[in-house]
Amino acid sequence: MNNKPILDVNQIPNPAQWLTLSLQHLFAMFGATILVPYLVGLSPAIALISSGLGTLAFLMITKWQVPAYLGSSFAFIAPVIAAKATAGPGGAMIGSFLAGLVYGIVALIISKAGHRWIMNLLPPIVVGPVIIVIGLALAGTAVNMAMNNPAGEYSLIHFSAALVTLAATIICTIYMRGILSIIPILAGIVVGYLYSFAIGIVDFKPVLEASWFEMPEFIIPFVSYEVKVTWDLALLMVPVAIVTLSEHIGHQLVLSKVVGRDYIKEPGLHRSILGDGTATIISALIGGPPKTTYGENIGVLAITRVYSVYVIAGAAVLATIFGFIGKITALISTIPTPVMGGVSILLFGIIASSGLRMLVDSKVDFGNNRNLVISSVILVIGIGGAFIKVTDSFQIQGMAFAAIAGVLLHLILPGKEPVNEDMLEQTVEKDKHKTA
Repeated sequence: MNNKPILDVNQIPNPAQWLTLSLQHLFAMFGATILVPYLVGLSPAIALISSGLGTLAFLMITKWQVPAYLGSSFAFIAPVIAAKATAGPGGAMIGSFLAGLVYGIVALIISKAGHRWIMNLLPPIVVGPVIIVIGLALAGTAVNMAMNNPAGEYSLIHFSAALVTLAATIICTIYMRGILSIIPILAGIVVGYLYSFAIGIVDFKPVLEASWFEMPEFIIPFVSYEVKVTWDLALLMVPVAIVTLSEHIGHQLVLSKVVGRDYIKEPGLHRSILGDGTATIISALIGGPPKTTYGENIGVLAITRVYSVYVIAGAAVLATIFGFIGKITALISTIPTPVMGGVSILLFGIIASSGLRMLVDSKVDFGNNRNLVISSVILVIGIGGAFIKVTDSFQIQGMAFAAIAGVLLHLILPGKEPVNEDMLEQTVEKDKHKTA
């Protein structure tokens, strides 16, 4: 890989370059970052603001050495929806806060005991099937969004918008080169939106009525909701950190290869994990979805060879500003549901397929009954929605149950092999989304 930098990590671009390059990173993360809150019923504006603030916090914690952008995490979609259903938006924020605390605890342990233990705790045979579950468990959601009109009934006109969006996203993913290959989600949404406008299912009225500056409706603890920590919330959200932590490690390995520095050692995996967790906590405190490092932005770094953390910081500042522009927020709200459904069909499928690719790239042997048992149990428990209900306030559901079961089986069953530290590198090197 030719990773000789055009702008190195601590080099400051001139003002014109700075704005252009930062906008490029903003566009790379934009589609996925606003899609998550759209799917779970949170504010896209707050998602943008929290991604900007979270990224700035990450850069500070990693001593301005790691050029990574943090956006909305897809791994938490189903848990956030479930938490909102049981305890409202405040409950989802409490669960996200707890997941962020797990990052802090893991970072503390790594700083004292090193990082090999977590690499061995989360091998591909556990993480791969859990990632597959994340994608396939959301398949029904994507299809219903694509096929139905606002009344929840099948509509061929609305479905056509989803199919056009899906086709545009696929074309950008497969055939486009350069920056367009990094922003297929955003490009697909734009094409789908234009098609939807042409067939008359877009209402511009909210955009015309919105003011340029608008304060988002932040969800603040003790102000917007009563803070009440329950086992239900903890068990819904915290186990998902198993997946996002492994995603984080993979991204750091790939980023190290792209930039030509060993980020696992300096500034250290504990710092980057702490930065990721801090971003999630910041997001939870203002009403945004959990955060994760973005493979799309790593792709931008690899293509442009501009590694400057100041460019990433510029994108974070722009994202924060965009969150307060009412016209932009209103425009996002006018995107028809089938357009998001069309994008989601591909995106959720790619999430599931990336879990399968992890198993293939890691050469997991399914002739080994141990591997067959672990993956089978995770898949059926997760996709089937199995849960353990001890009391009304103590349940382990779906994906959380699947992740816990996978880790326990890996630790208990005989024949466990040591894991290569580069186990996730190939899996996320070409990652165009977030499962985390």
